[in-house]
Amino acid sequence: MEVRDYGHLPDGRPVHEYTLANGLGLRLTAITLGGIVTGLWVPDAHGQAANVVLGFDNLDDYVHRNPSFGIIVGRYGNRIAGASFELDGETHALSRNDGPNCLHGGVEGFGHRLWQAEPDAPRAGEAVALLLHDTSPHGDQGFPGELRVSVRYALSATENSWRIDYEATTDRATVVNLTHHDYFNLAGHGSVLRHRLTLPASRYSEVDEHLIPLCHAAVEGTPFDFRRPTPIVARLREAHPQLLRARGYDHNWLLDGRPGADGLRPAATLEDPHSGRRMDVLTTEPALQFYSGNFLDGSLAGPGGRVYRQGDGLCLETQHNPDSPHHEAGSDWPSTVLRPGETWRSTTIHCFT
Repeated sequence: MEVRDYGHLPDGRPVHEYTLANGLGLRLTAITLGGIVTGLWVPDAHGQAANVVLGFDNLDDYVHRNPSFGIIVGRYGNRIAGASFELDGETHALSRNDGPNCLHGGVEGFGHRLWQAEPDAPRAGEAVALLLHDTSPHGDQGFPGELRVSVRYALSATENSWRIDYEATTDRATVVNLTHHDYFNLAGHGSVLRHRLTLPASRYSEVDEHLIPLCHAAVEGTPFDFRRPTPIVARLREAHPQLLRARGYDHNWLLDGRPGADGLRPAATLEDPHSGRRMDVLTTEPALQFYSGNFLDGSLAGPGGRVYRQGDGLCLETQHNPDSPHHEAGSDWPSTVLRPGETWRSTTIHCFT
């Protein structure tokens, strides 16, 4: 692991960048601002490495123009309708940053915070690990409770995989839904729309005009059926009301199957036929948000002046269902409530072959 100065925030606080490598060709760079993964280099079928995540090459863009590239998302990933929720008879008004809603934790969510970081001792089978931690005070963005959070990035010593472990505790009842917001492009450049995607999910969440889930619907016979490997572009331009509403894919899928003995279940497989790169996503979470990069409009540029346009990256965010605080907890809407004395844990692994 290497660490270097990455710059200073407008208030003068320093930001550091950590580089993790596993010796097998996988290399990850992350900065302490937002826990942002600024680069993820993965070998292709011929052993040539490329950066498979979108990002910037300077701190100023991450501070002022970041559309959530590579961030830790919290306290609540995705949307909470009306930027408020009721818990134990008390209504909590949240930060509004997506029309009438709270998105990804609000205006100053975890992706905007400066995290503390330190190398962590590798566990069995790991090559290297980085631990990030932060404390979100009671009332932060309107959420109740002081939330103590740790997020751990680890690279495997035996394969090219990146593991994320999340933990959180609170001193009063609150809601938690942490995830990561990487924009993947397994080709390392160009469009992802000809990537093949597999989602082991027979249902997805239909959304309203604000992209708030209304109900769960079967994927059978719709453009949302990715149970077999399917090019993303194959049905993207169909005149399906849900595709038109979201300007593409920006929906939640409910994962099929039960978790294994390790608590993990398959969440997605993404393949780029040109480079031969494949990414398998495993998670302890019950759902996944697939976003097809609909709002990349050419106004942002990455390293080397590369302009990011619609479909140049996609997100696969493991999560609990969006807007869960407004639904009765059950098998279709697993609870996101965390109470004192409990520890919220989640794991997601990205395996590259």
